[in-house]
Amino acid sequence: MITQMKKYTFLVFHRDYEPFLEQLRDLGVVHITQKAAGLIEDDADLQAALQHEDELRRLLKQGAPDQLIQERANIEQSIADAKQAASQAAVWGEFDAKRIAELKEAGYTLHFYECPTKAFQEEWGIKVNELGGKTYFVALEVLEDLTEIPVPQKSEAAWLQEVELLKGLLAAANARIEAWQLANKERLEKELVEARQQIDWQKVNLSTDQLVEGALCLFEGFCPIDKEAELNAMLNDAQVYYEETDPQKEDATPIKLHNNWFVKLFEPLTGMYGWPNYNEFDPTPILGPFFLLFFALCIGDAGYGLLLLLIGYLIFKNKLKIEMFNGMGGIIMALGVGSTIVGFLMGGFFGLDLYQASWFPESLKSVMFKHLGGTDGKIGEYDVMMVLAIVIGVLHICLAMTIKAIAYTKRDGFRNTVSTWGWLLLIVGGICTAILAMAFSLPTEIVKYTMIGIGAISALGIFLFNKPGRNPLINVGAGLWDTYQMSTGLLGDVLSYIRLYALGLAGGMLGAAFNQLGAQVMGENPNVGTIIGFVLIVTFGHVLNLLMACLGAFVHPLRLSFVEYFKNSGYEGSGKMYKPFSK
Repeated sequence: MITQMKKYTFLVFHRDYEPFLEQLRDLGVVHITQKAAGLIEDDADLQAALQHEDELRRLLKQGAPDQLIQERANIEQSIADAKQAASQAAVWGEFDAKRIAELKEAGYTLHFYECPTKAFQEEWGIKVNELGGKTYFVALEVLEDLTEIPVPQKSEAAWLQEVELLKGLLAAANARIEAWQLANKERLEKELVEARQQIDWQKVNLSTDQLVEGALCLFEGFCPIDKEAELNAMLNDAQVYYEETDPQKEDATPIKLHNNWFVKLFEPLTGMYGWPNYNEFDPTPILGPFFLLFFALCIGDAGYGLLLLLIGYLIFKNKLKIEMFNGMGGIIMALGVGSTIVGFLMGGFFGLDLYQASWFPESLKSVMFKHLGGTDGKIGEYDVMMVLAIVIGVLHICLAMTIKAIAYTKRDGFRNTVSTWGWLLLIVGGICTAILAMAFSLPTEIVKYTMIGIGAISALGIFLFNKPGRNPLINVGAGLWDTYQMSTGLLGDVLSYIRLYALGLAGGMLGAAFNQLGAQVMGENPNVGTIIGFVLIVTFGHVLNLLMACLGAFVHPLRLSFVEYFKNSGYEGSGKMYKPFSK
């Protein structure tokens, strides 16, 4: 949820301006409203400060000045070149480059060639090596039909010796970089903090209006309602003139999210798309649980869920350090728990189909999704999981449309959102009527007239009252266009959720294939060798399958959230996070 804000307007005498800013920064609860980006970014002093900050960040990230980094890169490139040269020289065996030069001075120039072994002719020259279907030989004359290979500068052993020498130089370069970091890292971090504070101070100054020939300073800011009393107490003690009001629609009000520990895990996903505006709903409480469900359906395996839970726990406890997953132990654990539960309900466990296993207890099978489809796991002609994916998609989109209607009504009033409510009544009302009719065997006449009533009321909102005060003919035309977009868009949106079924099915089939391949290697009479082969194949196969499954289970649920859900919920995501002016 989004924390309620209060808008403050401050009017300060110029002599008290900087001391007052110091007080505000010490308190650290006010987000200062900045002027238009162009007015601030054009300031030369601010640009210089920003460039200095970027330089500090770059130095801290790369760990040393450009000169030391380039020196290390040059040595690493030299090592790579020397290794490649050693590989090329290996086919010529051991030789002395000086002897080749001496022969050339004596009038005997050696020419190095390679050709397919089948095409080699003894009269061409002396064969040195035969490798990979090619023959390497030396000739005393130029062979016009063949491309000459440059004369090797050194033998393989000489190149490898140079590699070892370069490795020593690389170790010395790394030592110089580490020494530089030890001597300068703490200083740079402190300097970066000071630079950031100076930039914030400059932005506040640039966002302050000078009134009465500079005698008065006027600026605005926002404070969370839970910090209101603390700020007001400081302002009253400072004897500064201020006005406190509720933010208006046109204000660039920052947002501060306030969610429980579970929803907070998924806030970074919302940030990937864009933070909500102050007048929008925070989508994270809906995005989080549905993303978890979608991810689990795509994994579709309780065994993989347990592995994710273990990996997340090790990352959370700093027992397993993977840079790209720093700070993500909590969400990985949550995804692991969800994948374990949903994977069990789907009947998957490291590629095994528990629902089809004769040894698995029937009492546990009865709670699995496939039990809804009887012995063949189908509802009608369709797989239970495919039907479930479609049902989840319909629920997700209906929820999005409901949130859109409520949010738009809150923002623009009911009079301007009649069309939105008309579509909500038509789609959600129609679906609910159909469900009730099937669940309670309602008489056909009741269902018929209910659907006619829903359709008539919805049509009025969609075609006649979609924009009050406009020409009715234009409203009808706009309603027809809206109908075309909704009818084609909603069908595609719902069908998009089949990917949840497809990814879970593909992962289960691939896991089963690795199990079958491992069983074939082990055979009916296993021994130590075949058991080791089985373990290697199954381990490699399931690790590969888990990595692929996690990639798909992250990307596709994110797409369903960002495209299908956000589009139908009217979410804009153009808000700015609350960043108080503070030390």
